[in-house]
Amino acid sequence: MDKITTPTLQPVVCENVPNVEMNTGALIRDLVNEKIIVMVGQFQPKLPENMPYAKILLVNNVAGAEKVINELKRLYHRLPAAIIFRVGNGFETGLSQWAEYFTLLPAMKTVPFFLVTDKVTDRVRSLKKEFPFVDDVITRGMLNDISGKIEFVAKFKNMQEVQPARQTPVLPVSAQKSKWKGNLLKRTFDIVASACLLLIASPVMLLIAIAIKLESKGNVFYASPRAGKNYKIFKFYKFRTMVADADKQLSKLQHLNQYSGDGKGAVFYKVSNDPRVTRLGSFLRNTSLDEIPQLFNVLKGDMSLVGNRPLPLYEAATLTTDEWAERFIAPAGITGLWQISKRGKKEMSAEERIELDINYAHRNSFAYDMWLIMNTPKALIQKDNV
Repeated sequence: MDKITTPTLQPVVCENVPNVEMNTGALIRDLVNEKIIVMVGQFQPKLPENMPYAKILLVNNVAGAEKVINELKRLYHRLPAAIIFRVGNGFETGLSQWAEYFTLLPAMKTVPFFLVTDKVTDRVRSLKKEFPFVDDVITRGMLNDISGKIEFVAKFKNMQEVQPARQTPVLPVSAQKSKWKGNLLKRTFDIVASACLLLIASPVMLLIAIAIKLESKGNVFYASPRAGKNYKIFKFYKFRTMVADADKQLSKLQHLNQYSGDGKGAVFYKVSNDPRVTRLGSFLRNTSLDEIPQLFNVLKGDMSLVGNRPLPLYEAATLTTDEWAERFIAPAGITGLWQISKRGKKEMSAEERIELDINYAHRNSFAYDMWLIMNTPKALIQKDNV
């Protein structure tokens, strides 16, 4: 084997693998059959427990990472599963180096690229616009959920690479302007409507908060990571409708899941008459009052009033096939096609729900959103406790 002249790497960080020093050649040979995540920067990450099939290569700087990637490509004709670049001193110079590297190696465009930071600031968010190869900005705490995110982003980027050759050509200028105006109208409407609705609903929200506190112990709001448009992960807010330790009881109720499946395809989770739901929670769910806090997500730009429902990460991670990933092209929303046509019906299958989401993704427009909003009120009152 040719001698590898990459810089000395810090130890591989992996669950159940001894942290021993290895020369670079031996290290890459050892990892040839693994999914490799390249982490760049001065920090000690811990590999998530749900990624036993992957290992991390930790390098100090962009130059070292590029040499490792080049050796992987030259000797084994493969690329890393993902690149995670730490925001630190001189990171903007590092991003410029990555931009130049990706220009020289177009194949790298399909590799998921994430910025990891201790705190997500407006400046860090703006880097996604300056450097289009950055797929998302994450915090250290989100590294525990990185497995599904890497898988989806990889599928999505590969799908984007294939689509131009088999789909319609670039839209004419008039159509592009029309789409831009539609997006502007949608965002403007979201901001104005969510702000007004929050103001109007504030007395009701206060009463609900007091009632939740009086009924059971725990937080008034329930916040959980959800995957929205392009698998963007954000904190999703609702009024708490379940007992405080509801998440820990999930595995015990799998047999009650109304979405049947063989475990090989899409996974959704919904239980009729869920025993974890409190009496007040049942009322809030049946009247959709539990969803009022999502207006904060709309105001922040995480969601839209109309779109496909943002999914828990364990559900989103199962929708990475080419035909299903299309549902993430549409914005995340409070209401949408699924809600007004199938919400609360027990007979709905996971496949039917995905088809509705994909249908909306292709028909997404401001006029269509207005039609869906007009038809939402009759769907607010559910017939079933789901």
